[in-house]
Amino acid sequence: MSAHPYDHGHTVAGWTGCGIAVVGTSVLGAGVCTVSAPLLVAGAAVDVLALLVTWVLHLVGWGKPSGPRPREEWSWRVRDSGARVGHAKCLGCRLAGRKGGAVVVTAPVTVTVTASGEGAEPARRAEADAVGAGG
Repeated sequence: MSAHPYDHGHTVAGWTGCGIAVVGTSVLGAGVCTVSAPLLVAGAAVDVLALLVTWVLHLVGWGKPSGPRPREEWSWRVRDSGARVGHAKCLGCRLAGRKGGAVVVTAPVTVTVTASGEGAEPARRAEADAVGAGG
């Protein structure tokens, strides 16, 4: 493994997509240098293919979600266990129709307590009313 205490996110999907994209971009560059429309179209098609291959590999578990992951999933040889349900905040998973983990947004609750303990309940009710009203 790496000497760094964090995951760099190297995955089969990432490496494969990057390799295909390098080939496509090279063909695009050759098309620009030679002013060749067929090379430009071919290079663009290979780059689109790289995008699709990366996306499919991500969906079948060879890509990983962004953010921190458990250390046992750091290796690029380990399939992602959460790929079937989708990843929260993942555009690729949403495009595939996977909802992913539910993102729960909670409103902060402020409770004002006096020395005798009175006042907490009215403050909770007022906060609940404000949250319920969209505020």
